[in-house]
Amino acid sequence: MKTKRFGRELPLHLMILPGAALIFIYHYIPMVGVAIAFQKFVPIRGITGSSWVGLDNFIFVLQLPDTLKVVANTLTIAVMKIVAGLVVPIGIALLLNEIGRTAFKRTVQTLIYLPHFLSWTILAGILIDVLSPSSGLVNQALEFIGLEPIFFLGDNRWFPFTLVISNEWKEFGFSTIVYLAAISSIDPSLYESAVIDGAGHWRRTWHVTLPGIRPIVVLLMTLSLGQILNAGFEQVFNLYSPIVYESGDIIDTMVYRMGLINAQYSFATAIGLMKALVSLILIAVSYMLAYRFANYRIF
Repeated sequence: MKTKRFGRELPLHLMILPGAALIFIYHYIPMVGVAIAFQKFVPIRGITGSSWVGLDNFIFVLQLPDTLKVVANTLTIAVMKIVAGLVVPIGIALLLNEIGRTAFKRTVQTLIYLPHFLSWTILAGILIDVLSPSSGLVNQALEFIGLEPIFFLGDNRWFPFTLVISNEWKEFGFSTIVYLAAISSIDPSLYESAVIDGAGHWRRTWHVTLPGIRPIVVLLMTLSLGQILNAGFEQVFNLYSPIVYESGDIIDTMVYRMGLINAQYSFATAIGLMKALVSLILIAVSYMLAYRFANYRIF
């Protein structure tokens, strides 16, 4: 019996091998470099020739005046993205579910899904032009209604919200499809019973649709906890500038500047390792919560 099962599943295991090999080469082998975090690393000497300093790099990083601010920025932006990533797609999915015309519904789905395929390099160029305080369409519209122009990408008060809104504009179409799929799996007889009982659109949404997609909402919410320290390096890197470091500098951009720009490899690796350990704990907790509240498990 086991032999037959192994023979039946062997092609599936062989299909995994290329992906497993890439992960091993590009993710596990480079983990040897984590040793740099515990050394006074000198590139010419390499890992084996550099002196060991224990936890000195971690202590130095934690004592930096900007570290707490960067961590706070990361958490603030990440939490706002997580909340927006739940509320907006659910709202749009509920609205699309009420549309009766299939052609119009599919057209809207396609249009809101398209930005997901664009890289932040392209979108950053678009946003820089659109949000320009002098010639951008948004500020021209604000001036037209009598408001002062806003420097969205250069004002510390507005920059975090600009990141959250632009990220949600790019990604909410993808999440909407997930919730629409969950809504489509709800038993139609529940809606029929609600109509017979006299429930209108809002009551059907509140008492049938939302409870029906609650497991998916809980699952995605708990799994998103593992990403709470990932505020979006690619987006921030393409949009921020030194004048908004106060509100827009995150852990990943700090690691980039410290490691690749300033060549402080040991300190940058120490920051990255601390973030990785915290993320590992959060991911483990999120999967435990997903299993407890949504009965979701990987294995």
